[in-house]
This record gives sequence, C-alpha cells and structure tokens, in this order.
Amino acid sequence: MRRALLTILAMTFSLGSAPFQADAQDIKLEEFGTDLERFPYPWTVERMDIKVGAEQASMAYMDVKPEQPNGHAVVLLHGKNFCGATWEDTARTLLGAGYRVLIPDQLGFCKSSKPASAQYSFAMMADATHRLMEKVELEKAVVLGHSTGGMLALRFALMYPQAVERLVLVNPLGLVDSMAEGVPYVPVEKLLAAERAKGYAEMRQYQLDTYYHGDWNPRYDRWVKMLAGQYATPDQDAAELAQAKTSEMILTQPVSHEFGRLAVPVTLMIGMKDTTVFGKGQAPAEIRGKLTSVPQAAPRAAAAMPSARIVEFPDYGHSPQVEAPEVFGAKLLEILSSPAP
Repeated sequence: MRRALLTILAMTFSLGSAPFQADAQDIKLEEFGTDLERFPYPWTVERMDIKVGAEQASMAYMDVKPEQPNGHAVVLLHGKNFCGATWEDTARTLLGAGYRVLIPDQLGFCKSSKPASAQYSFAMMADATHRLMEKVELEKAVVLGHSTGGMLALRFALMYPQAVERLVLVNPLGLVDSMAEGVPYVPVEKLLAAERAKGYAEMRQYQLDTYYHGDWNPRYDRWVKMLAGQYATPDQDAAELAQAKTSEMILTQPVSHEFGRLAVPVTLMIGMKDTTVFGKGQAPAEIRGKLTSVPQAAPRAAAAMPSARIVEFPDYGHSPQVEAPEVFGAKLLEILSSPAP
C-alpha cells in the first residue's frame, strides 16, 4: 500500500518550502483514488466526456443552482494544489446571494481524468471549460480563478471574452513570466521525481510556509490529506505525472505579456502575506531572492491591464477564501455588486 502510512520527514525536494519542524510521527492516509473517487464533494458530481488527443477522458464538475436566482453565474477555477471541493465556502456564499455556481475540476486534476499522453496547456483547459459552459447552457459568467486557476482564468478571458462578465483573480499565478525572471527549465522526468517524493509532511510544510504564513489551522488538513491521499493510491503515478506536466505548463506558458489585450474588467483579490513564487526552489541562489511574489507582482500587472483594480487582504496569505471564508465571501459579494473597474 504505497505511501498509505507515511513517516513525516524533512523535505528532500520542493519548489520552495522549508523542512517541516515537528516530531516524527506516523500519518495514516486514506487512499482516495486516482480521480478522488472516495473523497466526498459537497454537491453532485457530473461528468462531461471529452477527447484529449487520442485518449477518451471526462471532466468532472458541479453545477449548483440557487433557490432564488439573481440571473448571474460564477465559474470557479481551482488552483494546482486545490480542487473543486475547496471552493465550498465560497460557493455557498454565492448561492446564498442568488448566483448559479459552476465548479469544474480541470483535466489532470482531482476527480477529472488524467490522460497520460496529454500535452497540458492553459489553452486546452480554457477550451474544455468553454465546452463545459456550452454543455450546461451557460452563455456568460463571472470567471473567478485562484492561484493556477487565476492563470487559467486569464487565458480563458483572452480566448473567450464574450463568455466573461468580469474576471476575478485570487492570488493568481502568471502575473510575471517566471522564465524571464530567471527560473530555469526543469524536464518533466525531474518534476515527476519531485512529485513522487512528496507526501503529507512535504505538502503540509509547503502550504504552511507559502500559503498560510506559518499559521496553521487544523481545518486545512482536509485539503492536504485530499492531495496526499490521491498520491497514496497505487495507480502508476497518474496523478503525479499530471501534476508534473502542469508544473511545466505553468513555467513555459506565460500569459503576462498579453495583459494589454484583456477585453474584460479585472479585480485582483490579493492576500498580502502570500509568499508564493512559482519555481523558487529550482532557481539558482543568486536569482531566488530577486523573484517576484504574487503580492509584489500585482500592482504592475494591474497597471498593464486596460481595466483592473486590486483588493488587498493584509492579514491573509495565498488562499484567503480558505483562511478566512467569511471575510473573503463578504468582500467578493461587495465586488460583484459594485460597478466593474
């Protein structure tokens, strides 16, 4: 039972976290399955069949309708270390205000298929998301993306501006071109080896350091165990390979050079204690300290967009919607009810 019982050890490889300072202990992980078959989601999970290259695949999603619709919808795009279920608090807030909520798991992630031969790209994911909107007859929506999902949201808005009412980005990646800043390319086989080396301890430490500014809340464990439990499944490393390929995708497919082409209004919701710098762990020491974090990159990125504003959360980090769901939800509803920037 591969990695079902993990000993917490110091991290041997990461994209930028420090060793987990805790007494050694055993963590019993449930094997949730390659597609998180045994991890519960808050609403009914539906599927859209889709072909990826020569492989047949399916995209998992939740399409949740409010009791009293206000005529608007929000598409929620998860980040790389997150899933559709992570949006539960935000989705409930939106539903309570009358928004229809569409929550996909992107191909290669969570409950969706992980085709081994796929060449992952933001354009492919944007196309699949647009096809999903067409399937559920959703012509236009607010598109809200977090972390890697924010980078995807930017690509989606560039490809399908007619489908975007407004763009809301929560601590998005992609505000800078990481390779242009000096982050070197790492081949997929090395990224795969790094993913294979990760367990609960490594995942928790990375999130503690990078997302939650050293302040851990036990409720975050659900999301670490979700990912670690997927990796613990004996499945020929299907999830790990997908994650390695999407890491390469983030590094090699910048969107920051195209901000001037955005034809939709943008709001950046930024947790200011976020220390996320994609690729920091693989950058040379002389480059590492010069790389731009998400909060540092946000003002320049917003200035490059035709219509953008920044909403700051001074006390929170990479995932304010997880760290402070009530604060985040109230601010999100305020943004959506106000005129676009």
